[in-house]
Amino acid sequence: MKKFLKILLFIVLAVVVILGVSAAVINSQDLPTYEVQNPDYVAKADSAGLVRGKKFVNMLCAGCHLNPETGRLTGALMEDAPEFGTLYSQNITHDKEYGIGNWTDGEILYLLRTGILPNGRYTPPYMAKLPHMSDEDINNVIAFLRSDDDLVAATNVPDKPCEPSFLTKFLCRVAFKPLPFPEKSIETPDGSDKLDLGKYLTINLDCWTCHSPSFEELNVLEPEKTPGYLSGGNQSLIDTEGNQVLSLNITPDKETGLGNWTEEQFVQALKYGVMKGEHALQFPMEPYTELTDEEASAIFTYLQSVPSITNKVERTIYE
Repeated sequence: MKKFLKILLFIVLAVVVILGVSAAVINSQDLPTYEVQNPDYVAKADSAGLVRGKKFVNMLCAGCHLNPETGRLTGALMEDAPEFGTLYSQNITHDKEYGIGNWTDGEILYLLRTGILPNGRYTPPYMAKLPHMSDEDINNVIAFLRSDDDLVAATNVPDKPCEPSFLTKFLCRVAFKPLPFPEKSIETPDGSDKLDLGKYLTINLDCWTCHSPSFEELNVLEPEKTPGYLSGGNQSLIDTEGNQVLSLNITPDKETGLGNWTEEQFVQALKYGVMKGEHALQFPMEPYTELTDEEASAIFTYLQSVPSITNKVERTIYE
């Protein structure tokens, strides 16, 4: 019996040592790199396309990349998910030294679809990936980034290096991998199917990532298969004062979700941040003023259609 216990102890110690060495190796390395592709692609958009491209950039990119000091997308400290490390969004203006002025449209497209930068480095889960966005809309986004709008005008502001945490480095090796580049075209919903439009916006505006319980369990390729899809309780969100902010349950559960909400209440909260005369939204979420009432209504219609999950999350409001 003593001999068996000694052998068992030796095995346990060996496993602990192996895990410790593995963790040290992972922590000492940078994020993984992958083969880079540069699709033969040039973004083109008319004035309406540029307006729509700016709309998505404002809702998807500006929240992280907008620097309040420059008023442009020159990058800023990302404070809302500290467990991923000390993170800075990067300069995505036209600047050729620090921005994306020397990138090809194909490289931007490949990054947005797969998460792989032109240098081969993988961008961790805190950067949105767009595997489900339509070809037309992703074209509009890239065309806007190439436009003469002041938001993306060349600004020589150096990028600040990120310091990813061990958790980020570990997850990027075992859970988060580059996404496959789409093999088929992806169409834009024409708006005639309200449910389809609502699903498209909910997924492509990344609502589901924060409003699902855990970033670690996100199913990026099949969002609706994410455990606890849209049921809230994500504990990774931190406001600018260091307070934890829990994402809310936005499934149609009548006790803990949006089951008793009216469409009007939802539109007011989503577009204007107002709920019964008080602030409805908490950092890092801002009002989606860019949405039309029809689009906000479509999102509500979709949210009322997803499986109802009972998950009580108390609103965290800090003044």
